[in-house]
Amino acid sequence: MIDLIPIWMFIALFIFVFAGIPVALSLIAIASGFGLLIFGDSLFLQLYGSILHTASNFTLSAIPLFILMGALLEQTGLALRLFKALQLWMGRFPGGLAISTISMCAIFAAASGVVGAVEIVVGMMALPAMAKYKYDQSLMAGTVCAGGSLGTIIPPSIVVVVYSSMAQLSIGQLFAASLLPGLIMVGLFILYILVACRINLRLGPPSTEANDISVKEKLNATVTAIIPPMLLIAAVLGSLLLGIASPTEAAAVGAAGAVILALSFKELTLEKFINALKSTIKITAMIMLIVMGGTMFTSIFAVAGGGWMITDWVDELNMGPYGLIFLLMAVVFIAGFVLDWISVVLIFVPIFTPLVKSAGIDPIWFAVMFMVVIQTSYLTPPMAPSIFYLKSIAPKSMTYAHMYKGVMPFVIIQLLVLAIVVVMPSVATYLPSLITAR
Repeated sequence: MIDLIPIWMFIALFIFVFAGIPVALSLIAIASGFGLLIFGDSLFLQLYGSILHTASNFTLSAIPLFILMGALLEQTGLALRLFKALQLWMGRFPGGLAISTISMCAIFAAASGVVGAVEIVVGMMALPAMAKYKYDQSLMAGTVCAGGSLGTIIPPSIVVVVYSSMAQLSIGQLFAASLLPGLIMVGLFILYILVACRINLRLGPPSTEANDISVKEKLNATVTAIIPPMLLIAAVLGSLLLGIASPTEAAAVGAAGAVILALSFKELTLEKFINALKSTIKITAMIMLIVMGGTMFTSIFAVAGGGWMITDWVDELNMGPYGLIFLLMAVVFIAGFVLDWISVVLIFVPIFTPLVKSAGIDPIWFAVMFMVVIQTSYLTPPMAPSIFYLKSIAPKSMTYAHMYKGVMPFVIIQLLVLAIVVVMPSVATYLPSLITAR
């Protein structure tokens, strides 16, 4: 019975999740229950180490600051200003509002890094705008869901912060590794929308309002609404990738920069600042509780021999590096149907990391593939978390059928990006190699 504890832990986890119990509480309860079987009265001493590790992890301290940066941009109206400016430039093209939505999601993902938050914030602005011009419901749904998923891959992603902590990898290198795949994905999303709406204008009619705006007004919107947040993002990523600042210091630069931007545009009031702090505390508390639960779960799993069990199974299968990658990615993809991204990272990264190293697979390359697969499972029906986020803000006329149909082209694009990263590892490893070279 004791030898099978690792298997029973996963069975119990899926039962708890399907029963509707919050993931954080499920992880803590399972870790405590099975830990009691192994350690008895000394369980607390074992779990205390996991909790202390989470509480004292310096890398994770960047999370609340990145979240605060995004919350300030959303609360002070700077995000809405940015979206309207993008509409002025792109609205006149077929599918222009959808392209503006993808662009806004990419920028906002780089400003907050929180999966789900990007989709809801941008979706609340984009859905009414696209509905006004009678955009196809499926295209609307797919665009918002796909754009929201970019928070996984576009740096400074919170997924990357947690992954680097679990895998003991350089957060700067992981940010650099995810940059090119993220930009390729954004480019392919936009290309698909352009081609689809050019072929069928009914999918996304051009915005007539954009034609009435003068070039001078567009340039003014660019200077006041687009350039400032782009400079803020450049300061955050630049200071980190150039080695000027640590992850936490770079996040502090972002949060301070967001405050300065809001003050300079006279958008920051005490009420909005307090609301941004409340939002930051709620999201941070949710993430850190799951991180603590995941650390406790993997700790008990490892002590119960789960790591050795998986290593023995993999050795018996006698797969090469690519076979191992395919197997591990399949596990991540399936787990992503029922678990949130934090749980997937916390549970599987400590298990997979020794296997990846022993197979001679570049851990940076593997990390990028891991994140693309998490992003794809986030978007893939029937259990796509992105669809449930969208349902909370979607108009009543938008059905699940619209959503499922809308996300599928973007799922295919994400799989294409995964294939590109697999076939051309340099897409993920080139920029990190430059950091290493310095």
